Amino acid sequence: MSATSPRKAVNRTLLNCAAAIVFACSVFPVYWMVNMAFTPSNKIISRTPSMFPVDFTWKNFVTAWTKEAAQGQTDFPHGLMSTAIVTVGVLIVTLLFAFLASVAVARFHFRGRRGFIISVLIVQMIPCEAMMFTIYGMIDDWRLLNTLLGLGIVYTAAVIPFTIWTLRGFVAGVPADLEEAAMIDGCTKTQAFWRVTFPLLAPGLVSTGIFAFIQSWNEFTMALLLMKGYNLTLMPWLNSFQSATEATNWGAVMAGATLIALPVVIFFMFVQGRMVGGLVSGAVKG
Repeated sequence: MSATSPRKAVNRTLLNCAAAIVFACSVFPVYWMVNMAFTPSNKIISRTPSMFPVDFTWKNFVTAWTKEAAQGQTDFPHGLMSTAIVTVGVLIVTLLFAFLASVAVARFHFRGRRGFIISVLIVQMIPCEAMMFTIYGMIDDWRLLNTLLGLGIVYTAAVIPFTIWTLRGFVAGVPADLEEAAMIDGCTKTQAFWRVTFPLLAPGLVSTGIFAFIQSWNEFTMALLLMKGYNLTLMPWLNSFQSATEATNWGAVMAGATLIALPVVIFFMFVQGRMVGGLVSGAVKG
């Protein structure tokens, strides 16, 4: 016992150090983005960058928020509204369809069930960039190019497969015996599902909802391909700070990136407590 304890302590210390290094490497780019957002532009291009904001300023945020749109281009408030509309729409539609599909796959046995599950997994393996020209042509044929509806359809199609696959595991993890017990107590099958099973699936819905939200909010490639001008979302909007005739205002770019990241952080902080509470509640009820 005494011989193994020091070894366990060393292993635990090494693992903690490795975790701290991984955490630092993950957080540092975010910290550097925020640091540069509060640093004047002339200090950003200095040969001796500072780890802390030098001559702390809000000017970069004001520039990013109030930057006048070029001719035919969008500005931050309108880009924020467009991104929020697409993201919320994708989140609602994805959770609705993915939830119904995952329940059908996990609870019912039908012909083609295995093939459907495998196809969902295969679709996730195909990179989005490999289908760019096909998607562009299809959206153009539907006359949905440069519209929020067309972009939302593309995002929903990209997010749903993974959401179905993830929710399927949550649904399969809830014993069907709980519904049978509720039905013995007098509930119908529908009542048993909504009163017993559905509350236990709340953590899964929150987890997959976070994934769908982040994927839609942070997507860049398809938004740049399908949208232009005043309908741009926030990610391709950052390109407006680049110019062939003027130097890039990196302070405003970092401030804009920080403003774009804030809604994701706020959304995660809001749903984190609900996700943890749902997990505890599901453990007690199970």
